[in-house]
Amino acid sequence: MRREELADTDCGIAQALGAVGDWQSLLVVREAAAGVTRFEGFARELGLSRRALTERLGSLVEHGVLEKVPYSDRPPRHDYVLTARGEGLLPVLLALQEWGTRHVMGDGGLTGEPADGELHRVRGLVGRRVPDVELTAHDGSTVRLADPEAWTVLFFFPGAYAPGSAGYPPRWDEVPGTRGCTLECVTYGRRHDALAAAGARVLGVSTQHPQQQAAFAAHAGLPYLLASDQDGLAASALRLPVFRAGGSDRLKRVTLLVDPVGVVRGVQAPVTDPAQSVDDALADVRRLAAAPEPASEPASAPASEPAQGPA
Repeated sequence: MRREELADTDCGIAQALGAVGDWQSLLVVREAAAGVTRFEGFARELGLSRRALTERLGSLVEHGVLEKVPYSDRPPRHDYVLTARGEGLLPVLLALQEWGTRHVMGDGGLTGEPADGELHRVRGLVGRRVPDVELTAHDGSTVRLADPEAWTVLFFFPGAYAPGSAGYPPRWDEVPGTRGCTLECVTYGRRHDALAAAGARVLGVSTQHPQQQAAFAAHAGLPYLLASDQDGLAASALRLPVFRAGGSDRLKRVTLLVDPVGVVRGVQAPVTDPAQSVDDALADVRRLAAAPEPASEPASAPASEPAQGPA
């Protein structure tokens, strides 16, 4: 069956495959989510031939997954940026990532603890910029992963719920790595003043709905914000480890220490002792904030880099 015929069927899966095309196109979307926008950046990260990359970028633009945004008139050059339709694919990428980690790279068992490959990936974030994504906080405000005025202790966790509220899926506590979310959140609250004095803000991120986070934050009296990544923007951009429970993707526990420029300077993974990890984060912030900042590795090609791909 030809691709055009596949896309013309009345099946949503077939239509989606007709628009996305193939696994290489999905990897292009993955890199776009991570902040890559230039032709040369995609070529460098994916190792595709120029012809293959040109075809896939063109197809994704044609189907409204990417849009071309001009950044140079002479010669005419464009960035390739995810559209709202393209961002709608991010949960698909997370599902593929979880399935591949669990069933292809793993033994099929459900766990909330990062696997070896996931640990290697998140530890490789040191020196990289966090994506400039906007998340909705539990108080309804909009927050970003970096704060230009402070260091950020950015901790990702599976989920925490107020007593009596619906949320935890059946047998949640039997999944390795899920215990300790409430303890971690509350301990960050207790250390909040010390972290603020060290020049850091605290931001907790889960895939819960903001209303669920608000109920928990009120119950626990948290002095900092929780943010919702229910659409997978941060998880896809950072390729964070996830697991699926209760019909939803959940973030495995990872903590990033982000400087005011938005560069990751430290990573905690795995987080096996949630309470101790908070004290470790405080010590790391005090140490890193007082140290000279090393050069960072940009997440994508800088604006001054000439792009040699198609206009």
